[in-house]
Amino acid sequence: MKVLIVSEGKHELSGALKTLVQRLAPSIKQCDQDRVSRNDIHVHCGKTKGYAKRAVRWIREAQKRGYDALVLVIDQDNHPERTRELDEAQESGLTIRIRRALGVAIRTFDAWMLADERALGAVLGYIVDRQPSPERIADPKSRCLALLKGSKKRMTPSDMYSAVAEDTDLGTLEARCPKGFAPFAKRVRMLRALNSSNTGR
Repeated sequence: MKVLIVSEGKHELSGALKTLVQRLAPSIKQCDQDRVSRNDIHVHCGKTKGYAKRAVRWIREAQKRGYDALVLVIDQDNHPERTRELDEAQESGLTIRIRRALGVAIRTFDAWMLADERALGAVLGYIVDRQPSPERIADPKSRCLALLKGSKKRMTPSDMYSAVAEDTDLGTLEARCPKGFAPFAKRVRMLRALNSSNTGR
């Protein structure tokens, strides 16, 4: 299956999100990536607004480029309406033959990196205490950077995120990020080869 992965930050685009997607759905062999904020993606989206409108644009763009499915992740960033907007786009009855798995990371994608202290410890090279509920941490990016600073290993934040995504226990991640990662993971796992009755849900 040929999948387009669209996201916001450089850490997601550096490979961490792609790793999570391919671990959730091993049948996905080919993944290309793009940035959600591109303003040259223009298609008519009817009455949709906000991030629902942006997601529908990307659904149509993925179809235009010949992909079988679209995976799109944005940060909540203290805007709870984004979850509703992406749910709207996920369930939209577009008459296009493409699957989709849309997700909102709460509060940001960085929180997904904090769910499994065992994986963090293995990547950073020291014992990492269990972190508070990742989806309740006010600034998960700063928490990740602080943990990285405590490591004697030389790695960039993007290296850290990619390694954690490879090693983290997906069940733990779903349990500790139930509002953001868990529904997203379910949608990714549901991606299948297209059939004549596909609506993308």
